[in-house]
Amino acid sequence: MLNDFDKILADLDVEIDEIDLYGYGIIETSLSMVHRLQTVLNDLREKIQTYVFPSKEDEILFFKTQKPEILARLLFFYKIYRIEAQCPNGSNEVVRSYINRELDNLTYFFNRNLDFYQYYRSGSTVYDEYYFVRGKADLRLCTDSAQFDKDPNFSTGYDYKVAKIIANEMLRIYLNKRLQKLVNDNQIEDNLQRCLKYPLRFTGKKVFLIELGYSLVSSGDINNGNVEIKEMMNFLSTIFNIDLGDYYASYIAMKERKDRTAYLHCLIENLIKRMNEDDMK
Repeated sequence: MLNDFDKILADLDVEIDEIDLYGYGIIETSLSMVHRLQTVLNDLREKIQTYVFPSKEDEILFFKTQKPEILARLLFFYKIYRIEAQCPNGSNEVVRSYINRELDNLTYFFNRNLDFYQYYRSGSTVYDEYYFVRGKADLRLCTDSAQFDKDPNFSTGYDYKVAKIIANEMLRIYLNKRLQKLVNDNQIEDNLQRCLKYPLRFTGKKVFLIELGYSLVSSGDINNGNVEIKEMMNFLSTIFNIDLGDYYASYIAMKERKDRTAYLHCLIENLIKRMNEDDMK
């Protein structure tokens, strides 16, 4: 069971590491991860129904450390889904206030569960037998009342609270980075306005910029691949204050050339040359 769990968690984390938490599709992505993690958790639930832990220590390990890690990721993505789906449309200030309220809710949770939070984070094991062994919950320890609704074969009364602590710590990091992204987006918008007011000019041949535009669209790295050639050409025309004309005709001519990507090769050569010169300084 231990080896199986480690592999399950490692595979999940590989999937999670590939997710852009601050991308355009985070609502759909987070909901998809909720369904994915629910399936994993349900599979674990089925295995636990007939599994006999070799020792009390193994059972404590599972409910104190292992199960909460997966449950925490489920709670984390579900909370992201709720937060982003309910995020108000408005100014950055409105969004900032909304995120700060969510951060205040996290602070309230930690303050409300301070005793158990300190017990868990300190690495104490004094009450582990009551907290993390099934059927051992002592109500005098103020266990979470939610335990009455839990599957007694798959919950101890405190594994959920541990998962909540882990999830909320992950969520606090997420929300703080979300606030920083608002600041960065403001700076980008300000820079864009300055560029439009005092534009940079592309002084190379138009076909070079068209080649670059087609390359960016083809890469799939702009708006997660959701951008049309026309949108890209309009953007490049605006930002560089240049009329690209019949860019499709230029593209057709580009395909007829002996070196179809001459400008991209030139860019590579110039960048390598610059790097080499920097290395010699």
